Amino acid sequence: MHKPLPKNEEITLDPKRYIVSKTDPKGLITYGNDYFVEISGYREAELIGKPHNIIRHPDMPKVIFKLMWDRIQKGQSIMALVKNMAKDGRYYWVITEFESKKDKLTNEIKGYTAFRKAATKSAIKSIEPIYQKLLEIETQSGMEAAEKYLVGFLEEKNQSYDEFIDQIVGNKGLFKVFFAAMKKLFG
Repeated sequence: MHKPLPKNEEITLDPKRYIVSKTDPKGLITYGNDYFVEISGYREAELIGKPHNIIRHPDMPKVIFKLMWDRIQKGQSIMALVKNMAKDGRYYWVITEFESKKDKLTNEIKGYTAFRKAATKSAIKSIEPIYQKLLEIETQSGMEAAEKYLVGFLEEKNQSYDEFIDQIVGNKGLFKVFFAAMKKLFG
């Protein structure tokens, strides 16, 4: 399956709807709710069994996904602002909480779930320059250099990654309640 060429056209998400997808431990899609399928522009059959990065937008720094994978492979949740790309090349921004699913008997990770909601314009405006800088560093010096920059950026702010994202997202209490409800519904 080929990746589409990005278009500078945003898909407006319904702020009252949510996007949920699940993957196996290798990141292959095992489930997507109806809104995920609709917004992605792919048919459900085109998504199931494919790598979740099928919707990765090239404007997303790889270091953010490295951070995400490092955390969820340890069984830790993480929230991130993510720019995704639909099949037709249009984009959409989401606030995503990634969660690991473990086998209750073996405690081994059996998959991951991503709960998404439309990102606010203020959150997007705050994160875009940082992502652009990380992409520039990745292009010129590689992902390791981008990771060092991100660590330094957060140290300068005296914040963890989670604190930084909570600050950008704002109204985090509302998102926490939303994500908790989604986990009960889809957990």
